[in-house]
Amino acid sequence: MELKIKLSSQLKDKPVDENNLGFGKIFTDHMFTMDYTIEEGWHNAQIVPFGPIELNPSATCLHYGQEVFEGMKAYRTESGDIKLFRPEENFKRLNISCDRLCIPLFDEEFLLKALVELVKIDADWVPHTDGASLYIRPFIIGTEDSLGAHASHKYKFIIIMSPSGAYYASGINPVKIYVETNYVRAVIGGTGFAKTGGNYAASLKAQDVAAEQGYSQVLWLDGVERKYVEEVGAMNVFFVIGDEVVTPKLQGSILAGITRKSAIEILKSWGLNVNERKLSIDEIVEASKNGTLKEAFGTGTAAVISPIGELKYGDYIMNINDGKIGEISQKLYDTLTGIQWGKIEDKFNWVYDVK
Repeated sequence: MELKIKLSSQLKDKPVDENNLGFGKIFTDHMFTMDYTIEEGWHNAQIVPFGPIELNPSATCLHYGQEVFEGMKAYRTESGDIKLFRPEENFKRLNISCDRLCIPLFDEEFLLKALVELVKIDADWVPHTDGASLYIRPFIIGTEDSLGAHASHKYKFIIIMSPSGAYYASGINPVKIYVETNYVRAVIGGTGFAKTGGNYAASLKAQDVAAEQGYSQVLWLDGVERKYVEEVGAMNVFFVIGDEVVTPKLQGSILAGITRKSAIEILKSWGLNVNERKLSIDEIVEASKNGTLKEAFGTGTAAVISPIGELKYGDYIMNINDGKIGEISQKLYDTLTGIQWGKIEDKFNWVYDVK
């Protein structure tokens, strides 16, 4: 497929203060778009000036939530090079989400090439400040003009990009997590493993409840027995219990995080005892009481590693590692970010150079 390019005639001013970029508020000069129809398949791939899109009020995505998305980043190294972190995995996962939401699959190799071209065109938007990066949001929406409750026959694939500040502006501070026992985010057989907006909408109520009690995020339990740990908000979760590093097994109700996958591979390369298995909240409570719960942390694109300092389950509050980041969490954060920003050797061949 040919990639058409139409450059903007009026470039926007770049942010002057890269220490106050925030997240998802500023957007680059260009975006990628591609259309789908049953007759033509995926076609009309182009890079165009960033701006509004035309969408009929009856579009499928607005009424039945048929959409999927991804989150990834571009990093600028100290030498000025720009790198992506495992972008092939993001596009692979996006196609898995597409399949679950009845959205036509796309050519992953072509989309990666298109993304590289988009990043090259807007390369000046990749922040130079340590810890800041260019957040990349690919997404697909159903655009058929129809109120019929069925899969759309038309789609639009869009990639937009936003320079974003360092997630931890003043160092890594452990977060306080509330274990949700009333609401359910996803169940096996549902859309929990797909990256789709409905999963996030389903989590908002519990997030509000947690915030009212002074907790920043929610730890979800399984939707059937309300017993087994699944994931934290928009992150996967790990627990260090004794000499074992445990993360919930992928069974179809949680997202297969790319940072999660990378963390597991790194931890195993260090010779640690890492297991993906069912983990009950009761086991965590018991480990807290007997002193074997040493660390807990979340993994995700935004924060990379987010240490957990406190966990509340019912009336029981678990203080983890005295509310400080643990040794494994810190080492994992330093290793992952070191690879992403080109500060340490990439022994896993995860970094993709934008040339």
